[in-house]
Amino acid sequence: MSVKNAMTADFLRSAYGGESMAHMRYLYWGNLAEKDGFPNIGKLFKAIAYAEQVHAGNHFNELKDQKGDYTVPAGAVFGVGTLVENLQGAINGELHEVEQMYPVYIETAKFQNEKGAQRSFHYALEAEKIHANLFSEAQKAAKEGKDIQFSTVNICPVCGHTVLDNVPDACPICGTKKEMYKTF
Repeated sequence: MSVKNAMTADFLRSAYGGESMAHMRYLYWGNLAEKDGFPNIGKLFKAIAYAEQVHAGNHFNELKDQKGDYTVPAGAVFGVGTLVENLQGAINGELHEVEQMYPVYIETAKFQNEKGAQRSFHYALEAEKIHANLFSEAQKAAKEGKDIQFSTVNICPVCGHTVLDNVPDACPICGTKKEMYKTF
């Protein structure tokens, strides 16, 4: 069953737009980081770009029965700066989602009894908390002129959970088995 309430549908479309833009922005910033000699920060950007694609896909899927043209307002960080500035843009975007956007969207979905939207928003919120922390760690290293240290970034293809190196046996957000994680 598709979303029944207009406000939740609007929030899903807005979240889809924001996650889609984050996906593209992180791919771009990842390429710049690699070019500037920070391959792991580049890899982190690209892996988290995949997680944002997962979130966008989840939001889009919740709207599967709604067809038509919509104007989609979505907040986004724009511009290219230094590596440290780009990481700050990523941190700011993730914290906006964690502290403001997704909590409101989740409460609205709960109020409107939109279980699928509530799940989609919850998955994104929990992963975005991790993303903000990882970008903060990367920025701390970049400020010292160093690359962040890890071997792999692993992303749950169902909810976007993100973990460096050691994949848990089951995703702590959605329960997906470790064999399903995508490794970067």
